[in-house]
Amino acid sequence: MARDDNRRGRDRDEAPEFQDRLVAINRVSKTVKGGKRFGFAALVVVGDQKGRVGFGKGKAKEVPEAIRKATEQAKRQMIRVPLREGRTLHHDVNGRHGAGKVVMRTAPQGTGIIAGGPMRAVFEMLGVQDVVAKSIGTQNPYNMIRATIDGLSKEASPRNVAQRRGKKVSDILPKTDAAPAAKEEA
Repeated sequence: MARDDNRRGRDRDEAPEFQDRLVAINRVSKTVKGGKRFGFAALVVVGDQKGRVGFGKGKAKEVPEAIRKATEQAKRQMIRVPLREGRTLHHDVNGRHGAGKVVMRTAPQGTGIIAGGPMRAVFEMLGVQDVVAKSIGTQNPYNMIRATIDGLSKEASPRNVAQRRGKKVSDILPKTDAAPAAKEEA
């Protein structure tokens, strides 16, 4: 019993860390001998707004139970995405899942989140403040979110690229125009 109380305490400590957004709720029915049985499917995006995001889906007879299941699944399968200056993507990236294709582009400060529906929820929970995104193909929220997560998982920071190549970050990034200015003065 003590172990169960400890687990509940840990869940309470975890709760404020993550925020969740209900993206879609779908009523599904099963026809049985006596009539129809209704159930609910929920799609939830969870994130810490500091570079971690995940999505989950849950099914149950009641809406709150479906949302709870979806939230738990989303917390279990979170991914970390490197962000530039904590506000935008490092580079433009495409994501794909089934018929869902998404294009995500980095944006200058003050642009805001220019994205539709389910993609907006992912970016808000991720903590991105400036991004331009377009969904091409499907409008199914499940496939749009999967395509968005697929694209975000391909995102790489200069630090990751430098580490993978065995170089310094300064070797990876493009040179600034400070060097030509120094030559002109001399």
